Amino acid sequence: MLKKMMALSGSLLLTVGLLSGCGSSGDSDAAKEKAGGNEELKPVTINMFTASPEYTDAFNAYIEEYKKVKPNVKINLEIMQADYNTILKSKIASGSTPDVFQTTAGGDIDTYADYSADLTNEPLAAAMTDAVRANMSSSDGKVLGLPVKGNLFALIYNKDLLAKAGVTSPPKTIAEMQDAVTKLEAKGITPFANAYKEWWVWKHIFQHYVDAAAQDAGVEPKQLVSDFIAGKAKIKDYPVLYNNFFSFIDLTVKHGTDKPLERDSNAEVSDFASGKAAFMTGKGAWDEEAIKKINPDLKIGIMGYPVSDKAEQSVIITGADQALRINKDSEVAKETIEFFNWLYTSEYGKNWFSQVAKVIPPIKDAPLPDLEMPKEMESILKTSKSGDLSVNYSLDTFHQKFGELMQAYISGNMNKDQAVAEIEKAWVQLGSSQ
Repeated sequence: MLKKMMALSGSLLLTVGLLSGCGSSGDSDAAKEKAGGNEELKPVTINMFTASPEYTDAFNAYIEEYKKVKPNVKINLEIMQADYNTILKSKIASGSTPDVFQTTAGGDIDTYADYSADLTNEPLAAAMTDAVRANMSSSDGKVLGLPVKGNLFALIYNKDLLAKAGVTSPPKTIAEMQDAVTKLEAKGITPFANAYKEWWVWKHIFQHYVDAAAQDAGVEPKQLVSDFIAGKAKIKDYPVLYNNFFSFIDLTVKHGTDKPLERDSNAEVSDFASGKAAFMTGKGAWDEEAIKKINPDLKIGIMGYPVSDKAEQSVIITGADQALRINKDSEVAKETIEFFNWLYTSEYGKNWFSQVAKVIPPIKDAPLPDLEMPKEMESILKTSKSGDLSVNYSLDTFHQKFGELMQAYISGNMNKDQAVAEIEKAWVQLGSSQ
């Protein structure tokens, strides 16, 4: 996630020469013959602009590997965290759109459609999992982005603490969660670790309730979100949103770690990893390595949020919320697409996601990283469906405002109805670029 990464005051510019060629000597000879005898292939430079500093080493690893495949390609990799979106928009406005750039998925797929190459018929698109491909597709069905990783959003729990409290299985309904809270506190265990100082954790929780509300209404989550953006829907008309979501937040505050508005992401990870709380809210698979660095022996479980009295609505959510885009007007668009086709379809690429980047692969037939949460995800999805990544259907401008409004709610500066009214207003004003 863009906002979960540590802020960098400036940009980290990494320019790495990528050699271009072909995978075998025969292919190389054929390419040279096509280019004109033994002459070197024409030099190509690809400029990448991303907001993922935590993957710097991983990016450099596939760049080094690609040297063996394409000896005449050079990649300029610019990674910037602070003010990334502002600078990207400035680059585009000035006519200097990078050959590759990063945006959020979902609504922003359409926002940047005019600048994005159509990847629908490329091998990389065929390699994506169905959920990821949907997250990378525009409203008219074109694949316009490619993910850095797949993702997992769930309520994370400490298996040993639940067992100690006599909670024999993860709670799936509101009543079961309330019972678990009672049992945990009877053993002196704090139920919830929160990071409510962060604006982005709120959207990760809320999307589970949006999915359930849509299901109750008999519509797809994307349609429900569109109705809110259009001002046609009201939160009060969806009990899962108006009652259950706010009740869950109240529960986590009342039965959570102290001073929730002062606890950021790192503090929450520390609280959970050190055994101070049984559940960790608003997070996902990206936190496992940080948890294990603090407590290598902690047994991690994942579960859907208990959003209602219907156990079947308690599901984990998977998909991709970040997208790389290839500039359709780039002079090296063809070579850039070829590069990512290689990453998404080669044996090296299939293993790069899990073994180098250590992320959930966004492509089919790729091994999972040797981590507990992805393995639990794989097991859960054998018998259960994944929920819809409904955060993708609203822009982050809305999600940030939403988080700020929820912070005002739990601080007591707004009551529920005031927060609801402001959320609905923000959805209309900020939810879409249209």
